[in-house]
Parts: sequence; C-alpha cells; structure tokens
Amino acid sequence: MRVVGRNWITALGGALTTISALLIIAFMGLGLLGLYDTPYIGIMAFLVLPGVFVLGLLLIPVGLYWERKRARRRGASANPTPRDPYPRIDFNRASVRRTAGIVSVLTLVNLLIISLTTYKGVTYMDSVEFCGTVCHSVMEPEYTAYLGSPHSRVKCVECHIGPGAPWFVRSKLSGVGQVFATAFNTYSRPIPTPVENLRPSRDTCEQCHWPEKFTGDRVKIITRFAEDEANTPLKTVLLMHIGGGTAGHGGIHSWHIAPNRQTIYIAADKQRQIIPWIQVREADGRVTEFVAQEASLTPEQLARAERRVMDCIDCHNRPTHIFKLPDQAMDEALAAGRIDRTLPYIKKLGVEALRAAADTSGNAAEEIARRVRAFYEEQYPDLFRSRRETIETAIRELQAIFRRNVFPSMKVTWGTYPDNIGHTRFPGCFRCHDEQHVSKDGRTISQSCDLCHTLLAVEEPNPPILQQLNIR
Repeated sequence: MRVVGRNWITALGGALTTISALLIIAFMGLGLLGLYDTPYIGIMAFLVLPGVFVLGLLLIPVGLYWERKRARRRGASANPTPRDPYPRIDFNRASVRRTAGIVSVLTLVNLLIISLTTYKGVTYMDSVEFCGTVCHSVMEPEYTAYLGSPHSRVKCVECHIGPGAPWFVRSKLSGVGQVFATAFNTYSRPIPTPVENLRPSRDTCEQCHWPEKFTGDRVKIITRFAEDEANTPLKTVLLMHIGGGTAGHGGIHSWHIAPNRQTIYIAADKQRQIIPWIQVREADGRVTEFVAQEASLTPEQLARAERRVMDCIDCHNRPTHIFKLPDQAMDEALAAGRIDRTLPYIKKLGVEALRAAADTSGNAAEEIARRVRAFYEEQYPDLFRSRRETIETAIRELQAIFRRNVFPSMKVTWGTYPDNIGHTRFPGCFRCHDEQHVSKDGRTISQSCDLCHTLLAVEEPNPPILQQLNIR
C-alpha cells in the first residue's frame, strides 16, 4: 500500500474502479425498483460506467509498473527483495495469505461486475427502449410508428438483426457510424429507405412467417368514408389470392417468393419505385427476362446495375414503421369510432385540415383546431354549440393523427415513405404489373385485377356479398 499511496496512476485506477462499481450497483438497484424511466440511466449503467470500471482496473497494474520503473531509475526498487527478478510468495506467512485472500475476493467481485454489466449491456442494446428513445430526434418517427404497428410487441432486433452472432456484430459495427452521425448532427433527414444493408427477410420475417404457411384465398374488406355531408361508409370486398405452399398453387406468394421460383430485379432509384428489369428463374431451369419498354436505364447501365433477389420486404416494405396518408388515417379513425362520423363533412374537413397543418410554418395543432372550429362555427352554429365536446374530441384525434405521421424536424410529411402494398396510393404492384415489362418472346407482366384478387364489391354502402357471408 505504500507504493500505491504514492503512485497517483494506481490510486486513480482504484478510485475509478471503486466509484464506477458503486454507481453501477446503485443504478441497477434503481432500475430494479423502477425509480427511473429515462434511457440515459441505462446507457450510463451498462455502457459508460463499465468502460470506466475496466479502465480503472487497467490503470492499477500500469501504475505499479510505472512506479517500479521509476524506482529503478532512482537506484531503488519497489520490490523489497531487489536481487530476485520476481517476488517471493510464501503462504506460510499470514500477511501473504491475507493479501492473497483479498486479491482473490476482489478478482471474483471484478469478474462478477464485468460479466453482469457485459450481459446487461448487450441486452440493453437489444432493447426497444435503446433503439427507439436514445437517439430521440433521429428515431422519433420510426419509434412512434412502431408503437402503433402490428409488430409493436416484437423487439426491433428480431427484425433488424435476427438470430446469430455474425449479424449482431455487423449491426453494432454499423451502429458506430450512426453514433458519430448523431453526435455531429450529420444524419439524413428523413432517414433514407429502404435500409440497404438489411438482413434478408428469409432470416428474419420467415422466423414467424414462411411462404409454405400461406395458402388459399382470404376475404378482405376495405372501408372508406365518402367526403360528403353524411361521411357515407363505402365498402370494397376483395377475395385475395394469397397463394403459397409447396403444391404449386397460384397466388401472390406462389408467384413472388415461392421456394421453387426466384425473382430478381433491378431498381433505377434508391427507393425501388422504378423497376426497369425483372428476371424470373423457374425450378426447371427456365429463365425469362422482362424489360420495361421505356426503361430509364441503358443496356450498359442495366449490365452494371445491382441485382436484388425479391423477398418479403419488396412488397411489405412498411410492415412496422407505417405512416398513413390523411385520407387513410381518417378512414381508420372513423371506422374505429375515434371520430364521430355523424359530424357533417368531418372526413373532408379532417383531410383538408391535416394537409394544411403540414404546410403551415406555425403550430400545426393550433392550425387543425382553428380550421375545424371555424368550419362548424360558421356552417353549423347550432351544432357547434350543442356538440362542442364531440367536435373537440375530433380535434384531439386529428392532432394525434398528425403527431403520428408528420415530423417536421426529420422532414417526414405525408407520403414521404411509399408503401408498396396494393396500388391505390402508391405505385406498389404496378411497379412491375403494368403491361409495359416485355420479354423477348412478347409476353408481358399482367396487370389483370384477377391475378391477385377477385373484386366482390367496389365501394358499395351495403354490399350483398357481405350479407350472404353474414359478415357485418
């Protein structure tokens, strides 16, 4: 201890180790008791302080070595027996046994702290809290969309990383660049999509959803509300030809991601909305290429372009981080009863208010409230007085819709992120199914509606098919 006491490096290492260990234990205790709800305590407890702890442990022997070298230069030795190159350890001496016991206990404590914090650090970096809230301004749009998505109970890492160590290491190395981009405020606004280094969906999505599982046809009902005074509900009924399985049945999944068929394509833009070239490889070895008649790339560019094997994400590109357009969000809110559809023209008014709020330079929430109140006060004064609370409820839901889908700080607004499912709001299916992709033998990729679904009813108030099926 005499050497340690006059060796500031070792003393500093001991102080860092002791203080960081106590803070780690304290933060873990607070977490177990649920006394904090900020992600930054987790960062300190499981990422920053363990690094300080290990640094302190390294400084202790470094300081002792430095002190020993300094003593030798002065003609003295820090070792009580300078003639021996190594210290003598005699367990017959009580002081040696006592020192060995203390060192052994401290070593076990250090190993326990390092092991525990390493495990907790890895699990914390895999948590939804870490992914969604640490870099708040960057991930706010994606995290907000995730919370209201069909996959909100699935951890981020299960889709973005998947099982196995190689992709875990790869993701953490990729995260280093993201940390620097966040620290120096150089990240893209909005976050570009699709994610170019995303793991293939066969390793992630198909842990739960696999092509052989989806077979047959399914009925899908789409409810849309007209922009008339009564907000008339209109229903479209589709018989979706899902396909799938291994029996060679037709259908969406059978054509696109069947195990015995591979579809490869080239995209002319980063968002993969323009697809000039498609290749289909059959199990029997047949290969067919389809080229867009008005291809945006030259043959030389096509030859050099990146080829991508089609998988789930090429159609289901927003399975979790779903951003709605105003009319789509309004239809869902009206169907769920979050907005009272007996309010005259509320569908039309809501869509207009949401679009106008995205363009305002002022407070979006106040703009939505102002427009809705002004409309009913001017056009329906009696209703405005008698149903004021119903109107205010609608305003609050409109403001919530806006907050879930528009993020000015990240330049995310209506339609920023295309959704490739369907073809009503974005090109989606029609990126390929446009009758413009032609093979050498003159075949085209069909745009026929019946290829993927059968129309049983189109925007009807009371479709007879639903009554026949006893679907309300």
